[in-house]
Amino acid sequence: MNLPKKVDIREVCLRDGLQIETPIPLAAKIELLEAIVATGVREIEATAFVSPSKVPALADAAELAAELYRFPDVEFSALVASANGAHRAVAAGLRSLEYVVSASDAHSRANVGRDTAEATAAIADVARIAHDGDATVEVIIATAWDCPFDGPTPPARVLDIVTAATELGVDRIAIADTIGTTTPRRVGALVAQVQPLIGDIPLGAHFHNTRGAGLASAYAAVQAGVTRLDAAVGGLGGCPFAPGASGNIATEDLVYLLRDSDVDVDVDLDRAIAAAKVAQDAVGHQLPSALLRAGDRILA
Repeated sequence: MNLPKKVDIREVCLRDGLQIETPIPLAAKIELLEAIVATGVREIEATAFVSPSKVPALADAAELAAELYRFPDVEFSALVASANGAHRAVAAGLRSLEYVVSASDAHSRANVGRDTAEATAAIADVARIAHDGDATVEVIIATAWDCPFDGPTPPARVLDIVTAATELGVDRIAIADTIGTTTPRRVGALVAQVQPLIGDIPLGAHFHNTRGAGLASAYAAVQAGVTRLDAAVGGLGGCPFAPGASGNIATEDLVYLLRDSDVDVDVDLDRAIAAAKVAQDAVGHQLPSALLRAGDRILA
C-alpha cells in the first residue's frame, strides 16, 4: 500500500465547525481553541472574514484574531470570500488566507453572490492582497464532486479553476466535498487529474461525512498522494449555503485511522477526543464523532 510517511491535519472546527451553529461567546471559542492547540496540531483555521449578516457565528472574526498571538507555534488561517475580506484578514494579522471558489454556478451564487467564472476571476485580487500583506493564499475549490443544486460537478470545471489558480500564483490548492457525497473511487480519479496541473503547489482535501464515506474518501486521497487534510474535532460543521451539508470528518476519527496505518500526524488522539468534548459542550448538542462516543480501542 502506497501511503505517505506523514499527513498534515488542519483543524477547522473554529471556522467550518461553528459557522452553522448558534453563535457562542468569544470566551467559549478561546476555551475551545486552547483545547485544540493542546492536541499538538500545527495548522488551525481560526475564523472567516465574511458578512456577519450571512454567517453571524463568525461575526467576531477580528476579536478572535486579536487573541491568536497567544499561540505562536500554530499557523492560523482565515477564510475570505472577497477582496474586502482579504483586506480585513490581513489587517487583523492573519498571514494565511483561504479563498473559496465553488465549481458549480448555483452554489457559488448561493455562497458568494456570483457565478464560478466571476469568483475565479477574483483570485487575482485576493492573491495580490495576500502577497502584498506578506501572507499566503490557498484556493479551496468547493463542490468539487457534487452540488446540491446543479448535481454532479464535471471534472473539467474543477480543472479550469485549478489551472487559473496555478497561473495566478496561489500558494496552495485544496478540493472540497462540500456536501459529503463523494466516494473513494471518485476521489482518486479527480486527484489524478489535478496533480499534473499544479507542479510543486501543495494539494489538500476537505471532506464531510454526511453520507458516511468521508473517512474512506480521505484515506483514498492520501493513497492518491494528498498529504494535507482538513478535519474538525467532534465532526462539527457544515455549509450554511448547501442544504444537507453537515459534519466534517472528525479529527479524532481521522487520527485513529492514520495512526493505525503507520502514517505520522502531529495530533495527539486522547487530547483530540478531549477537545471534541469541549466542542460538544460549547455548542450544546451531541456531535457525530465515533471516537467521542466509543473512545480509543481497548488494548490488551
